[in-house]
Amino acid sequence: MDKKRVIVTGCNGQLGRAVNRVFADDDRYELINTDVTADIKLDITDVDQVLSFVRENKPYAVFNCAAYTAVDRQESDQDLAMKINALGPRNLAIAASEAKAKLVHISTDYVFPGVSDHPLTEFDPVGPVSVYGKTKLAGEEFVKQFAERFYIIRTAWLYGDGHNFARTMLKLAETHDELTVVCDQLGTPTSAGELARCIHQLADTDNYGLFHGTCEGDTNWAVFAEEVLRLAGKDTKVRHVTTEEYTRMNPASAPRPAYSILDNYMLRLTGGYTFADWHYAIEEYFKDGLK
Repeated sequence: MDKKRVIVTGCNGQLGRAVNRVFADDDRYELINTDVTADIKLDITDVDQVLSFVRENKPYAVFNCAAYTAVDRQESDQDLAMKINALGPRNLAIAASEAKAKLVHISTDYVFPGVSDHPLTEFDPVGPVSVYGKTKLAGEEFVKQFAERFYIIRTAWLYGDGHNFARTMLKLAETHDELTVVCDQLGTPTSAGELARCIHQLADTDNYGLFHGTCEGDTNWAVFAEEVLRLAGKDTKVRHVTTEEYTRMNPASAPRPAYSILDNYMLRLTGGYTFADWHYAIEEYFKDGLK
């Protein structure tokens, strides 16, 4: 039986690596891994290159794991953010539609303004306050406009095999007795492995549309940092500060949503993937060697 070919963009990122681990044991699929730093290079911001690559490979699906996620830097680098986070998904959507391929696109909690008082469903109004959020929302809209069969998954506070908050805390703990971390931003730390398993479950279904995909439960950054340090056996203390205090110390910071708790409402309604609780997921992350 012919394998289902899947083009993976951003294969060297946290999610791309997790997708490869999850799909490694499923012999129904053949992953074609691409990245700007991979052996197979694909610049998703170049529509002609994307169209040519997809036509040549004739995929069953395209998984867009590529994104520009340096939130602070994007405030002064809007054009590049728009190219990667908005035009890139547009180009992939156009190519996937032409090839009759499915498109999995990953979005973010940053599309919301962060002022809610309840877990946000896919039906709550968006209103990004940062360049990152605005460009990711534009990417969502392009996917809806140009892709015929798509799954948009909004996630939050992602960590995996790569640069992330948990690894940053562990690195800082090597040289600091105390870390200063924001305590008034609420959300849910989400394992890249859990998100990859959600993609694996959705990809072989016709359950298309917009989904929220985060681990269950919620916390704040300071408590998350404390849990990371506890699991690592570190004695480093965490000083809880407000966003206002932190911004005074780091004035170049881009605005962050104060409330980013997502409700995986559509996954629950449609019998889709059930994410693990964030406490369990971060424990598994340490057991797996921070992968």
